[in-house]
Amino acid sequence: MFLLVPVPTSHVPDPGLTMPFELFIGLRYLKAKRKSTFISIISVISTAGVALGVMALIVVLAVMTGFEEDLKEKILGTNAHVVVIRNGIPMDDYRQVMQSLTAMPGVSAATPFIYNQVMLSSGKNVSGVVLRGIDVPSDRQVTRLSRSIVEGNMDSLDPKVSDGAAALPGLLIGKELAKHLNLLVDDKINVISPMGNITPLGMIPKMKTFRVSGIFNTGMFEYDSTLAYVSLSQAQLFFDLGDTVTGIQLRVKDVYHTGELARSINQSLGPGYSARDWMQMNRNILFALKTEKVVMFVILTLIVLVAAFGIASTLFMVVMEKTRDIAILKSMGATGNSIMKIFVMEGLIIGVIGTFLGVASGLLVALNLEPIIDVIQKITGQNFFSKDIYYLDHFPSLVVPSDVALISITAVLISFIATLYPAWQASRMLPAEALRYE
Repeated sequence: MFLLVPVPTSHVPDPGLTMPFELFIGLRYLKAKRKSTFISIISVISTAGVALGVMALIVVLAVMTGFEEDLKEKILGTNAHVVVIRNGIPMDDYRQVMQSLTAMPGVSAATPFIYNQVMLSSGKNVSGVVLRGIDVPSDRQVTRLSRSIVEGNMDSLDPKVSDGAAALPGLLIGKELAKHLNLLVDDKINVISPMGNITPLGMIPKMKTFRVSGIFNTGMFEYDSTLAYVSLSQAQLFFDLGDTVTGIQLRVKDVYHTGELARSINQSLGPGYSARDWMQMNRNILFALKTEKVVMFVILTLIVLVAAFGIASTLFMVVMEKTRDIAILKSMGATGNSIMKIFVMEGLIIGVIGTFLGVASGLLVALNLEPIIDVIQKITGQNFFSKDIYYLDHFPSLVVPSDVALISITAVLISFIATLYPAWQASRMLPAEALRYE
């Protein structure tokens, strides 16, 4: 049964406006009286607990999402979206395969590549790396390697003839690899392949001198310390591959549906070829990031759960204090459902206000996280996120609206569940027993 009570003009501008009496009484119970100040303080603490939990969830998930997107951008900046190789042998018909692949829906560009392991030697410094041969014009359309170069350029990978003699072929190396080998642009470096020429004395490694034509910085230590690039023609010449390549790299329009495209390519090209997308090649690290995000959400939800216990405790004390009011309302005709709604609405008001404050403060912090951290570091004199250690040029934070909506719904739902038992206990109270000792 719903009773509509006129709300006094001190509460709303329109004297004729009415609201369900359950909501009206629930709002009245939230107001502090002299004898119920302690309950009001607990209500404020419960609201603050919900707000802190929601704020922590929003900030942490924004940081986790920011790290995930930053990592994906770095992976996609160095690698192609889809890689197609020929099983077991080099690809000699790569030009025809490239034409058929670029004609497929969703494919933006394609470029051939050669992939092999070599040793780099400079003076007394030696390092094992992965050497990639790339076609510079088409590689610019597929990967972001050209944007990662901090010194030198890609155009000087192919040797140029000057004074009747060919200059040394160019080689691109990563920033960390350049530090390790103590190399600068225009320095000479020896590339050694264990798969050399067979002689009566056995296998002799093949060696060729290159010139450091550029240094790149992808932002990932693994790539910057283990990758080196030469032109496609120089790689074919050095590894004696003739007019063959290791595979083809593809750039697609939708990076989150590359799995479907890879399956279509495998069906189209047949069993002799294999296509893998960037998600398959980086499955472990992407799964780890997703799992960590889910675990952090579950752990931080416990903060909201603890605040929900505060809401339940507040309602239990309100029920104990309002025993006489409950008995009078029931004597006047209020049903058990109406009494239950009063306390459910009271708890929901605490949860909704706490959620709103938490969302507002969480968005404020998450959207201004980097300036806030800078201020904290200046005040404390501590560098919490050193670029040398964490290999970050900025502190990533990305707010996803769906995450904010999920957090808000979860917080309100937990608050609602916390109100059910004390509200149910209030609804079961008998008027005669409630007024017996009054």
